[in-house]
Amino acid sequence: MQMEDHDDHDGRKVWLTEREASEFIATASDTQQRIAFGLGLRCGLRCKEIVEVTPQDVTDGPAGTFLRVQNGKGDKYRETPLPGDLATTISTLADLREADDATPLVDVSTRTVERWVGSAGEQLAEQKEDDGWTYLTPHDLRRTWGTLLCEREVEPGLVMEYGGWEDWDTFRKHYLGQYSVKAQQRAREKVPWL
Repeated sequence: MQMEDHDDHDGRKVWLTEREASEFIATASDTQQRIAFGLGLRCGLRCKEIVEVTPQDVTDGPAGTFLRVQNGKGDKYRETPLPGDLATTISTLADLREADDATPLVDVSTRTVERWVGSAGEQLAEQKEDDGWTYLTPHDLRRTWGTLLCEREVEPGLVMEYGGWEDWDTFRKHYLGQYSVKAQQRAREKVPWL
């Protein structure tokens, strides 16, 4: 886990490792929570976007399964990749509900999602004896997603497109954490003189 102080308010920015992200999702107590956590950590959605996703937002295309974010920040449309296991969970929940395809999958308030993330963080802080988990917010899930994609060598411009970021400086300053030792080693292997 990486952390740094926020510039303009109390608290800390948090970036989870891949293992920690999986552990976090595993704390979900039900399907709605698992979807909410997955939409943040595996699709990079903002809290407001998480509670707006409906089954009809899932689409398949030549590049795979994607999630349509109808009203992102500034009401901007974008599409982000949707992992297969999360797509299956969404499909299963939609089938079980027998509800209209326009009904939100995570049918709660953004405040409830914030409480879920906080409770899961507190649970993990106690289990792992690491108070860093107590700083975790829904926005840190998005922050983690962007950094993990870049660490897996997804082209940063594509990560920005998936996440709806338009400005490299903002993306770099507020979302990307420090690069891991593995990412630094991979970079050095690509350039023989480093």
